[in-house]
Amino acid sequence: MDKRYTERLEINKILSAAAGYASLKQGSRIVEALEPSSDIEEVKERLEMTAECDRLLFKDGFGKVYEFGDVEEPVSRAIKGSALSCGEILEVARLIASAREAARGTERLEGIPHVRALTANLFYDHNLELDIAAKIQSQDSLFDTASDKLYSIRSKIRSLNERIRSTLSEYITGSYAEYLQDPIVTIRNDRYVIPVKAENRGKVKGFVHDRSKSGATYFIEPEYVLELNNELITLVSDEKAEVEAILKDLSKRIGKIGGKLLNDIVILAKFDANLALAEYSYTIRGVQPRINQRGYVNIIQGRHPLIDKNKVVPVSLEIGAKYSFLLLSGANTGGKTVTLKMVGLFCLMACCGLFIPAAYGSEIAVFQDVFCDIGDSQSIEESLSTFSSHMTHVVDICNMASSSSLVLLDELGGGTNPDEGQAIAKAVVKKLLSCGSCGIITTHFTPLKEFAYNTEGIENASMEFDPSTLMPLYSIKIGLPGASNALAICKRLGLDDAILEDAVNFLSDEGRDFENMARQMEEVRVESEKVLAENQKIRLELEQKRDEVNKGIEKLNKEREAIARNARSETKRIVSEKTEEAKELLDEIEEIFKQEVVTEADLIKARTIKNKLETVDADVHEEIPRQTDYRPATKENIKPGSKVYIEKFDCTAQVLSMRRNGEVEVQFGGVKTFVKLSDLKVADSGPAQKPQDVKIVKKFGRQQPVLEINVIGLNVEEALQEVNNFIDRAVLDNLEEVKIIHGVGTGKLRNSIQNSLRHDRRVKSFRDGVYGEGEKGVTFATLK
Repeated sequence: MDKRYTERLEINKILSAAAGYASLKQGSRIVEALEPSSDIEEVKERLEMTAECDRLLFKDGFGKVYEFGDVEEPVSRAIKGSALSCGEILEVARLIASAREAARGTERLEGIPHVRALTANLFYDHNLELDIAAKIQSQDSLFDTASDKLYSIRSKIRSLNERIRSTLSEYITGSYAEYLQDPIVTIRNDRYVIPVKAENRGKVKGFVHDRSKSGATYFIEPEYVLELNNELITLVSDEKAEVEAILKDLSKRIGKIGGKLLNDIVILAKFDANLALAEYSYTIRGVQPRINQRGYVNIIQGRHPLIDKNKVVPVSLEIGAKYSFLLLSGANTGGKTVTLKMVGLFCLMACCGLFIPAAYGSEIAVFQDVFCDIGDSQSIEESLSTFSSHMTHVVDICNMASSSSLVLLDELGGGTNPDEGQAIAKAVVKKLLSCGSCGIITTHFTPLKEFAYNTEGIENASMEFDPSTLMPLYSIKIGLPGASNALAICKRLGLDDAILEDAVNFLSDEGRDFENMARQMEEVRVESEKVLAENQKIRLELEQKRDEVNKGIEKLNKEREAIARNARSETKRIVSEKTEEAKELLDEIEEIFKQEVVTEADLIKARTIKNKLETVDADVHEEIPRQTDYRPATKENIKPGSKVYIEKFDCTAQVLSMRRNGEVEVQFGGVKTFVKLSDLKVADSGPAQKPQDVKIVKKFGRQQPVLEINVIGLNVEEALQEVNNFIDRAVLDNLEEVKIIHGVGTGKLRNSIQNSLRHDRRVKSFRDGVYGEGEKGVTFATLK
């Protein structure tokens, strides 16, 4: 793509901002040098790579590439056999560490094929990295332990330094102290010396190494330490030789893998550049757009990334489907040019691998070329007026545009006579339509707006404007041209009314009619949208009230089910207790009549037990409520105020009114609703049936309690019902823990059963099975 046009859309500023997120100078340079691709496969690969890097940074917690310096030149010298300095070797170690972290950090992650294909080629020598860390202390020094020999030499140097200082201290504190200028030991020419007064220099035997500028002090090396200093210099020379040997050895090892390290630099720079693109995309709240090659652009809630995110107003638009070009009109400062630049910039960003700051679902086309002519193009150097320079670009665009081009023209035909300008604009639009291009053109020309109404392939659009405040709304309305509102804006800015009145009189009839029509259409549209918004608000409120009523009905149903469930459990408990009591009494009677001789006392005791059995039977009938018998409701047997039974809700209600369509208005639990007459029943007024006696059957030997249940093969609803009944029986049998076998499967049945147990008042706790018990295929429940 031609840089003359892409830089006018400011893609270079976007890339410069993204480059600031790179860790490496090499990565930063790659980002700044990026050029938009016109190959759809390459664009897709770039965006997928950015998506993978986004996942690494913000989901997998990978972090950024470890920083290292420019080591290409030192590594190249090491390959040729040169010895590197401590600082250069440390930078190489950082390179190796960076390669190691990038390779290890991505090798086991799934869903990042492009990243793994890149980092799989990284090489690192961890042993060399560790050796460098163990031997090199700083930019200009080695650790004493870098080698045994270096440790020995430095130990001797330290010991010898102490001996020399100890010897010289005798001069400072002994009989020679009066000859010294200062009681100190210093160094001259790498040898230890003492400062002697000039008049006393003959009294201290030794070698003079230096004197002060004033000549008052001589720096003398006493003859007693001369040999010690010589030995020290020898050791220092040995130390230097050993350091050079260690650095040369490390440099040699670096040189052997130098080619792979240079390749690492290239890979890490690319990886760092892609991470920078992902981080910048995240910062601008960008999303990965869909990509096509058919010229279709659909931007949803797009925000220009170079405008303050707290001030930018999202814009949505679409081109390339029903129409190829949008003719964008409306008032000045309404956002036409920003919108035009945003569309072109989004296309370039996506082609560079950057996400776009828009809503999910946005789609961008990959164009072969992106052309634009935006703003004042006056050229003093080339002696071109605004119109001439503007038309020079338009001519080039018309000559180069094709079916795979995006064309963005700001104020086409402006800067010259309006009649000629609009005529040229129509001709240019016709040419661009004929060659199959797509894009956006901004204008204030009324004839061009009319042309768009009657020409296939181009659609009018307007930047919305509040007619009451005369302020732009920065949103696009497709299908309607926008009024320029130039006179209204001038009035708001303070132009004299007399001047405005003259300006209105100078307008042509056609221009005045069109602007008035556009303004009236805009006012009607704004008013209709207000009405629509009010209607939607009312609809939402009604839906909210309906939801509240439905929630109330649902709550009542749950309460009813809970009451019924508790009643069943209580009934079973009562029957179980009375049955046990009756069984014990029967056992006592049986024991009496097993005796060979039954006395009068035994008979009295048996009659007493029989009376207790009758009491138990009466208690059972008293404590188990009898269900009411109902019959179908008809228009004849109910009226307002009647009590009815609603079968589908399993509750009683009061009749409020009857309707002709066969529905009945009823009220229950504070809720009013309409139900069908066929869903109602009334209590049977006939003679009450005598409740059946509860028969107590004596069984010799107690039935063994059931400790587990298997619900494999049942659906969720069936399984929950079976588990509920099973827990009822377990509670009656006073069991402490039961086992529910549900299998592993998809986990849906297990989750549903455990969720039911979590809210069951009869259950104290529950757990999965452990190894040997069935693990995730069973659940153990502890009962209260």
